[in-house]
Amino acid sequence: MKAILTRTLSQDKQTLGKLELFNESNTRVFECKTLELPWLDNKRQQSCIPEGNYTVVTRKSPKYGSHFHVTNVANRDMILIHSGNYYRDILGCILVGESFKEINHDGYLDVVNSKVTLSKLVTIAKKGFTLIIQ
Repeated sequence: MKAILTRTLSQDKQTLGKLELFNESNTRVFECKTLELPWLDNKRQQSCIPEGNYTVVTRKSPKYGSHFHVTNVANRDMILIHSGNYYRDILGCILVGESFKEINHDGYLDVVNSKVTLSKLVTIAKKGFTLIIQ
């Protein structure tokens, strides 16, 4: 499987995007919204990761349950795709959600239904995927 993450809006505190997952026949089987930190020269825990191609594997932890690990990110480690709602929930990782909505009244869009969205993504992409960020 492959996924394409298209970054659609970059702001001072966050980056909004769309993640589309495709099966081996190149048919889109899943779509969701993404929330990342802004581009700050790939600084650890302050920046989104560079555009490029990555291998994503499944991972399980007490904190996030079943989620994903984005591997082979230059000068970075433990980049995860996990649940959360706000840019302050991110230390360089990627949050997924069903849609964008301003829920905490700070003037920035947040992702909603994140745990449900992540669960669907984990169910569909049990073995991981190739991630293309553009």
